[in-house]
Amino acid sequence: MYTPSALLDAVIKILERDLGEVIVSTWFSDAEAIAIKNGRLVIYTPNEVKRETMQKHYFDNVSQATYELLGERLTPLYLCGEEELAVWRLENEDSVYSHYTFAKFIVGPSNRFAHAAALAVANSPAAVYNPLFIYGQSGLGKTHLLYAIAGELRRRHSGMRVVYVKGDEFTNDLVSSIQSGTVAEFRNKYRQADLFLVDDIQFIAGKVQTQEEFFHTFNTMHEAGKQIVLTSDRPPKEILTLEERLRTRFEWGLLADIQPPDLETRMAMISAKARDLGMSLTPKIVQYVAESIQSNVRQLEGAVKKIYAYHSLMGRALDMEMAQDAIRDIFRENPGAHPTPDLILQEVASFYSIPAERIRGNAKTRDVVGPRQAAIYLIREMTGMSLPEIGKFMGRDHTTALYAINKIEERLKNEPELQNEIADMKKNIQNR
Repeated sequence: MYTPSALLDAVIKILERDLGEVIVSTWFSDAEAIAIKNGRLVIYTPNEVKRETMQKHYFDNVSQATYELLGERLTPLYLCGEEELAVWRLENEDSVYSHYTFAKFIVGPSNRFAHAAALAVANSPAAVYNPLFIYGQSGLGKTHLLYAIAGELRRRHSGMRVVYVKGDEFTNDLVSSIQSGTVAEFRNKYRQADLFLVDDIQFIAGKVQTQEEFFHTFNTMHEAGKQIVLTSDRPPKEILTLEERLRTRFEWGLLADIQPPDLETRMAMISAKARDLGMSLTPKIVQYVAESIQSNVRQLEGAVKKIYAYHSLMGRALDMEMAQDAIRDIFRENPGAHPTPDLILQEVASFYSIPAERIRGNAKTRDVVGPRQAAIYLIREMTGMSLPEIGKFMGRDHTTALYAINKIEERLKNEPELQNEIADMKKNIQNR
């Protein structure tokens, strides 16, 4: 019987036999087997490009390799990023509660208030701050506090029903329930929770039916004395296409912001993460990493993990030269470049609740043309792609792309609602 790690190792050997060592090393070098569960081999990678490549080009190879080894075909499930991994564990394992605790949350001036508010909610749910609305840039620890609240309450009240969802997943769940005629089950799933955690609530903005459903869910739970905790990349007043009645309710309880950590806090985070991995870093290396990565806690953790990998897998000494090589690798993987046109199209499709394929299709109805023009406009604004490149990506010529951009620019002069929609979509894209 294979453990997850042993199975992935065996799968990789088969892939190397069939595809070659260079290809497998390029795309699977950071892959980590998380679990074998419900007919799936759950694989984690910290790199989105590698995840997309494994999913798109090597999905069948991995499944076939599991059949060769086990006599049954497992479906690979690829997870990317610490938050996505934590969400899967929250839904499938209890170990997430031991990993994301209040004790492991490094407190500093930038996050002390949010930490105190979250702890107060965990100590007295629905009694002090309901809802609790935590906001700040991506990668600063908002999701960690959500899990810490959930874990603390689960430890104290074993029967407590915890429901966690991301804003865009709430929309997808609603759409699926409407299509399948299971809206009543959808409502029960959320409204019967004792603790309702919603990550990235900004993604419900601009979606009329989603906001309507969330409004009633919020009211039902709040009136029943159930604790609600929301996170966002910005405060309610800056989510421009959020309905006023929801904005008001989000401000009923307590707003708590998280700012990027200062140097000392970053150094404490790096040292703590290194200790978790059983590794001791010199003060000079800790300071170097802290000075190199200043605004994203998730990148700090990724840097420490990369240093650990260089040390444990490649046998390199824990010195400054190796740390510099590891940090350079992180910067190559996360260069802070412009968002991709695919990501922009996905956000526009999600924002307007229209399939991306339909936006790129030939439909000329008003409900499609507007989002299509907005997508073209945002791709031009946020990527710097040429008109012919945009036209090719959208399945059109450059003159159509130019017309769409001019049309949006003209409308932006006189339509505050469109101004808000474009501003919200830009924010969402930048924080994905």
